Amino acid sequence: MTQPPATADICDSHPFAHVADPAFCDYGGSTQFFGPVETVRCFEDNTMVRKALESPGEGRILVVDGGGSMRCALIGDQLGELAVANGWVGIVVEGCVRDTAALRSLPLGIRALGSNPMRSTKRGQGQMSVMVRIGRMDVRSGWWLYADEDGIVTVPEPVHLD
Repeated sequence: MTQPPATADICDSHPFAHVADPAFCDYGGSTQFFGPVETVRCFEDNTMVRKALESPGEGRILVVDGGGSMRCALIGDQLGELAVANGWVGIVVEGCVRDTAALRSLPLGIRALGSNPMRSTKRGQGQMSVMVRIGRMDVRSGWWLYADEDGIVTVPEPVHLD
């Protein structure tokens, strides 16, 4: 993967950048990742998350608005492996993940609010490719997300720093 611009540099040079609250923990094997965004909104049901990750990732990042629920995980090792196999570079969850030891071994950026061993339900509910809200930041499909050790930033267009 190409080295992304640092989130601090993006914030310095792009006043329109959106910055997520610093509530997200790092659970993946990649601490720095960037790419165009696909979105899912769901609550304690990861059916649409799986559906998104079953599609070709093509270097994208799945941003999941899980409503901030801490009662169950929306991502685990099986979905993490599916994401890698299908070419996704990252997942950001406004909610929880599980199987964290396995997730850390994957070449995938993963950020979430926490971990919880309880799995989600499978009711087939949720929406894809809609505006979502994570870390008090609105995100749209097609925007670009950049994540590193300093935080998470989104912008409507890819960033090129000189």
